[in-house]
Amino acid sequence: MSGTRARIESEPEIQSYLQDLRYALEHDAKVTFQAERLVDRTRNQRFTNRFTVADLFPDEDPVSALKRELMALKVEEYIQTVKDLRFPKRSEMREFGKVYVGKGDVYIKIRVELLSEFGDHTTFVMSFHYAEIPFTSDVFPYKKK
Repeated sequence: MSGTRARIESEPEIQSYLQDLRYALEHDAKVTFQAERLVDRTRNQRFTNRFTVADLFPDEDPVSALKRELMALKVEEYIQTVKDLRFPKRSEMREFGKVYVGKGDVYIKIRVELLSEFGDHTTFVMSFHYAEIPFTSDVFPYKKK
């Protein structure tokens, strides 16, 4: 991926990240979902955030559905951590992959940021779309064999 630098965090680091993410979401962290992205203009509609969320959760509020799905993420679904070189002062993004049986593989990229010294957090869901290439087990560093 151009414009980013990727690394694999340790399993305990990802466990801690997910624990912090759940805590923030349980305590009213704001979830921001990027339904429309510039890259989607030239992409097959099936692989866009808007299509994927509407397809997986047709009768739900998208933000509520995403909040639930983020709270259910597991270490085994972690792919990598990326630094956004376009916005180097922002927090790193974590990439996950989740398999929805009968639907497909979903690529998830999120960033969690502290907005104020009072503990206000926001979870920015940059990507939540069907994967263009199906996942293989080797993309998940902590997937149990």
